[in-house]
Amino acid sequence: MQKLKDFRITPENSYYATGKRKEAVAKVWLLRDHPNTFIVRSEKTKKEYNLRDYVQRETLYQKIMYPFKLTGHEGKFGVYAAVKGGGVAAQAEAIMYGIAKALLQHNPDLRPTLKKAGLLTRDAREKERKKYGQMGARAKYRWSKR
Repeated sequence: MQKLKDFRITPENSYYATGKRKEAVAKVWLLRDHPNTFIVRSEKTKKEYNLRDYVQRETLYQKIMYPFKLTGHEGKFGVYAAVKGGGVAAQAEAIMYGIAKALLQHNPDLRPTLKKAGLLTRDAREKERKKYGQMGARAKYRWSKR
């Protein structure tokens, strides 16, 4: 597996975008010079992983690759993503949003395709806060008459 130290990321050879989902934030670089190189750096462990090994589930991997498949850019770019916060599923969606936004920087003509697929709309759903006097955000304590 390639590591970040094996190559240099510069504005000349990459496109950058940030993707967010729930508590997860992904800083994503699309690498022109290193196609089919997919590296994820976890801020929690400070280690780099192969993308497929990091997300583990095939469905999440397919979700991440969806913007490439949709626009026909499979095999043309590599991905380096630095993720923090949230769980693996939220991080995968954050990477997907970041890839879609970075593809837009590469070619603004892809906007209608990505917009129609809903890849440019930030999923704004967040966790609802717990309220005082309740068990959780909505669940109440059981009421007893005596």
